[in-house]
Amino acid sequence: MVAHALHDEGAENGRVIEREIAWLDAAIAVRFAAYGNGAAETLDAALPEPPALDERSGPYAETVRALGLDAAARLVLALALAPHVAPERLDPFLIQNAATGRRFTEFGGTLGQSHAGFLPTAETAIFLLCGDDRTRRLQFDSLFSPGHALLRRGIVTIDQRHLDEPPLSGALRLSALGLHLLLRGEREEMIPGPDFPAVRMTTPLEWDDLVLDDPTRRAVEMVGLWLAHAKTLLEDWGLARRLKPGYRCLFHGGPGTGKTLTAALLGKRYGLPVYRVDLSRVVSKWIGETEKNLAALFDQAEDRGWILFFDEAEALFGKRTESRSANDRSANQQIAYLLQRLEGYAGLTILATNQQAHLDEAFARRFQASIRFPMPDAASRARLWRESFTGKGFALAPDLDFDALAARHELAGGAIINVLRHACLLAVQRTPPQIETHDILDGIKLELQKDGRFLSR
Repeated sequence: MVAHALHDEGAENGRVIEREIAWLDAAIAVRFAAYGNGAAETLDAALPEPPALDERSGPYAETVRALGLDAAARLVLALALAPHVAPERLDPFLIQNAATGRRFTEFGGTLGQSHAGFLPTAETAIFLLCGDDRTRRLQFDSLFSPGHALLRRGIVTIDQRHLDEPPLSGALRLSALGLHLLLRGEREEMIPGPDFPAVRMTTPLEWDDLVLDDPTRRAVEMVGLWLAHAKTLLEDWGLARRLKPGYRCLFHGGPGTGKTLTAALLGKRYGLPVYRVDLSRVVSKWIGETEKNLAALFDQAEDRGWILFFDEAEALFGKRTESRSANDRSANQQIAYLLQRLEGYAGLTILATNQQAHLDEAFARRFQASIRFPMPDAASRARLWRESFTGKGFALAPDLDFDALAARHELAGGAIINVLRHACLLAVQRTPPQIETHDILDGIKLELQKDGRFLSR
C-alpha cells in the first residue's frame, strides 16, 4: 500500500514538473519570437500563464505553495530546474550572434566543463521575464535579493564568482536542498554532499537511556524549555524586543560523555531535525569559500526549525590568531562571520567540544548555556554497564561483577559501548555465546590504551 502511494505520488510529481517545464518552454518560445521580431511586448501580453497547482499534490506543487511563489518566481525556479531534468529545453540560448560570432550577451548564461548544455544565470531569467524592457528589469530585481523566499530558504543560489562583475551575471543554480525538495520532498532525508555539508542525526534511544548527573540534566532541561516555549516568550509575552530568537549552547566534556546523544534526544523529544555539520566539507583553504559554505548552510537551516550540531567545534571556532598573514586574517574573518551568523540564527545551535580551553573567548558571552558533561561517577557507570549489556542472544558469565568494574575503571558511556562491541565479537564465536569477564577486561584494556593508560593487575 505504501509503495503504491509513493509510486502514485512520484508519478503525479513527474506530471507536475513536466507541465512546469512545458510552460518554461512556451515562455522561451514567446520571448524569442518577440525578440526576433523586435516587438516591444509587455510581460502580461507576452508570457503564457503558469499551469494551476492548487489541486496538485507531490513535492513540487507543495514546495511552490509553501514558498508562496508568484508566476515570475515560478519561472525562475523552472529555469533553475531545467538543466537537471530537461537540459535540451535551454538549447535556444546557445544561438550565436552572426555579427560577433559569439552568444548573445543579453541571454546571459554560462557553459559547464562537462555539461554540454546551456547553464542559466540571473541575467537569463531577467531576459525571459522582460526581454529588452529595461524598466521592467527594476521590477524583478527583488527576485534575486537575499530576502526572497527562493534564496532565503536556500532553494536557489546566485553564484557570483567574481565580485567585480554585475550581480546578475552570477550562475542561477538549484541547490542540493532545492533539488531534493522538488523531486523528493520534506519527508525524505537529505543526502550529504558538497552542497549540503551536514548529516541528519537520529537515535533509537530514549531519555531514560541517557545517563547524566543531576546538574547536567537540569541544564539540558532548560534548553528543552526554550524549544518548547520560545514562541510564547517572544510573541505572546512580547519579549522579542529584548531577547534574540535563537539559542546557542555549548556542550563540553570528555569523549563519550553523552554530548552527541543529548543533541539527538533534544531533537527527538521536540520533533525537530538535528543535523551534524561536517566541518571537513565547510572549511576550505580558499579565502572566502568557508564563509560561502557556512552562508549556504545557515540559509538552508533558517526558517526550517533545524537544530545545528557542530561537533569538535574547536576545529572551526578556535582561538583567533594575530593577523600576520593573509591566512591568519582569513581565519579570523571566518570566526567573525560565524559569530555573526550564530547570533542571527533563529534556531538552536549546539557546539560540542572535548577541549573547551581551545575555544575562542569571544564565544563565551554569546552562549545562552554552557553545559559540562563530566565523566560518570561509579554509580552511573554501574548503570551504564548493566544497561549496555542487556540483550538477547547471549549470556553473561556468572562471575561478572558490574559494580566492581564500575568502581575500578573510570570509563565514559561511549567507551563502555566500545567494550560491549568488542566483547560481543568474541562471544559470538562460541557455542553457546557467552560473554566472559576476560572479554570485558580485554576491551577495557584497549579503551585505556587510547588515552595512554594501562590496565593494572
